[in-house]
Amino acid sequence: MEEIYSIKLTKIMKEMDLTALYLPENATDIEVTSPDVERPGLALTGFFEKYENTRIQIFGRAESAYLEELSPAERDTHVANFMKLSPVAVIFSSDLPVFEEVLKHAKLNGIPVLTSHRRTSALLAAIIAYLHVQLAPRITRHGVLVEVYGEGILILGDSGVGKSETAIELVKRGHRLIADDAVEIKRVSATTLVGSAPEIIRHYVELRGIGIVDIKRLFGVGSVKDTEKIDLVVNLEPWVQGKMYDRLGIDNETIDILGINVPAITIPVRPGRNLAIILEIAAMNNRQKRMGYNTALEFSKQLMNQMGGDPEEI
Repeated sequence: MEEIYSIKLTKIMKEMDLTALYLPENATDIEVTSPDVERPGLALTGFFEKYENTRIQIFGRAESAYLEELSPAERDTHVANFMKLSPVAVIFSSDLPVFEEVLKHAKLNGIPVLTSHRRTSALLAAIIAYLHVQLAPRITRHGVLVEVYGEGILILGDSGVGKSETAIELVKRGHRLIADDAVEIKRVSATTLVGSAPEIIRHYVELRGIGIVDIKRLFGVGSVKDTEKIDLVVNLEPWVQGKMYDRLGIDNETIDILGINVPAITIPVRPGRNLAIILEIAAMNNRQKRMGYNTALEFSKQLMNQMGGDPEEI
């Protein structure tokens, strides 16, 4: 069963710059668990099929116009029936006036009533995007996350293989550190993973023999970043004599993280190999592949053409 995450309504109010017209006494304890937001629409007319009270409800111009056309008695009845469903919160967008009936029944049922200066569509998009990040499914992996030429690279490997040292070298070369040792990974969409560091170890790196170092203080604020998409996974492993490693890069390996297949490569480690340069090349090559050009395939096609073979067989 997938774990359910939550975020306090007061935090959403602060992030979205929402103004409170009414907050119940337990407002600081109210948690939002659904990343989806909806407009009440048909629920205001009395059609409650498929209605979910865990979602924040946003009243726009259409809902306001509908309530305006009702008589005071009808409006009171419709609003009362809607508020009895106990929505987690109600927001009026575009600085729309809030009807007395809404405030009356919100107080009776303990429903927060908020307002926003943003237009309805912009407010919906902003809250949905924010909630999908805050409430996203997540895991923590032992590794290092760095940004290299705009590519988010998750470095995995056994302890002592050189992950942190490689990250430091990349930072010295102008790239940025996101997380060391523990990487919190969130699935923010069907195709996107975002990694960050736990708050307590953010921007710190552990180097054996030296201890904990603060990357932001040593190399400046431009050397770190709070979050980054994960575009490539690099597995570092000690060089095994006789093991067959990919020489051409034709095989497209992936690793499953939270149901998303992320491109992955394995890099053998041994004295004398400059891992920072190798990861820079890996980042540029991965971006090139996403842009539609695969060097290994193009090389193989040229080789097959020269040998008289059929490039389509590749």
